[in-house]
Amino acid sequence: MGRLIVASNRTATPGEERAGGLAVALWDALSERGGVWFGWSGEIVQRETKGVRLVVEEDVEFILADLTEAEHEGYYLGYANRALWPVFHYRIDLARFSDEEFDCYAAVNRRFGRLLCQTLRRGDRVWVHDYHFLLLGQELRAHGWQGRIGFFLHIPFPPPEVFAALPQHQRLGRGMADFDLLGFQTQRDVDNFRRYMIQHHEAEPGEDGLLRVHGRMIRTEAFPIGIDAAEFRRLADSEEGRSAAARVSRIIGDRALVLGADRMDYSKGLPQRMQAFGRLLDEHVELRGRVNFLQIAPPSREGVGAYRDLREELDRLAGRVNADYSDLDWTPIRYLARGYPRGVLAGLYRLARVGLVTPLHDGMNLVAKEYVAAQDPEDPGVLVLSEFAGAAERMQAALLVNPHDIGAVAEAIRWALDMPREERIERWRTLEAEVREHDVTRWRRDFLTALEQSGPAEG
Repeated sequence: MGRLIVASNRTATPGEERAGGLAVALWDALSERGGVWFGWSGEIVQRETKGVRLVVEEDVEFILADLTEAEHEGYYLGYANRALWPVFHYRIDLARFSDEEFDCYAAVNRRFGRLLCQTLRRGDRVWVHDYHFLLLGQELRAHGWQGRIGFFLHIPFPPPEVFAALPQHQRLGRGMADFDLLGFQTQRDVDNFRRYMIQHHEAEPGEDGLLRVHGRMIRTEAFPIGIDAAEFRRLADSEEGRSAAARVSRIIGDRALVLGADRMDYSKGLPQRMQAFGRLLDEHVELRGRVNFLQIAPPSREGVGAYRDLREELDRLAGRVNADYSDLDWTPIRYLARGYPRGVLAGLYRLARVGLVTPLHDGMNLVAKEYVAAQDPEDPGVLVLSEFAGAAERMQAALLVNPHDIGAVAEAIRWALDMPREERIERWRTLEAEVREHDVTRWRRDFLTALEQSGPAEG
């Protein structure tokens, strides 16, 4: 069996402990069979460097390429995050369509494809990750690679009419047809992609997720990504987790805790969430002084204007609720624009009576699964989950809400706070079984097994 070659915009940091289930899962896959992790080094340089940086750790090679300042602006901040990210999250209104930024995006995919192809050997299997590299398969084919290439999209794939808003959608769709296996988070994403290829590329559907398009047979399938559930349970019970929970308990006393933990991104529905908590206090006088909302929201992509606007909106909304309802010994919303270690988060998840996970659209949303995994089986909290999160497809025992319906989200929080212990346990057991069964190891193994069954026999 050949090596596994993973290509992602960012790699794990060579020589450092890998935090997070995805990094661990990919590392385990690479370690099992030997392989290469290829991607951006994280370095931004003045001029393009000809080669790559090679770091070897155990049986895994890290092959790292730099970005120039122009590439970082045009490919990463530009087309990837000002065009693809908003469109894939159904926010055409926030997208910026620039031919120059697309040209930069295509050029980086071309350069990275050339660099990666130089490392490939007959029998290797290539696994490309996410929206940064939609054209990487096509570039590998252009450089002569005939072996298997799989692609996994970590974010949603929108309906055809939304994806087609991208002026370059035909080139992107044609490029994606050069992968042998295309994996998505949910069946909804698979269906959206298949409908797009049929409508805009004259693809012919076959059985078992196959599509005949542009003279090739490609396979499409849903692979819901998971977490290391056992590890998250351990973190909730760790000294770090218990210490974090104790610190917050000293502040809130016997009040119930509603918790959100998300990157500061407009796809996460954070303004609507704060509005819903404010509505809860507006309409339920009996809850004032009895419940706290803690939102952890570390900033991301601060170089993109939409994120600066979001930060200002969150500051204003939290200030409104706190000004209206704070008392001498109670502040209803604690809003922390910084990140915390996974052990701290696990302890807070366990403490929280309500986990509030209400993105406007999300590929999967692993916070929902982490919250479930961290709960005390004898006295679990309640997950309030957006029906537009990919996780909702298989986590029906959560309280599912439309995040745009502020009143319904407020009512779901109230229901969760009042839910009897027996019902909380019953719902949690159903959710925990799903999180445990579809963990990150199963995701990785299912994808790689499907890749072996797709495309040509040899590269």
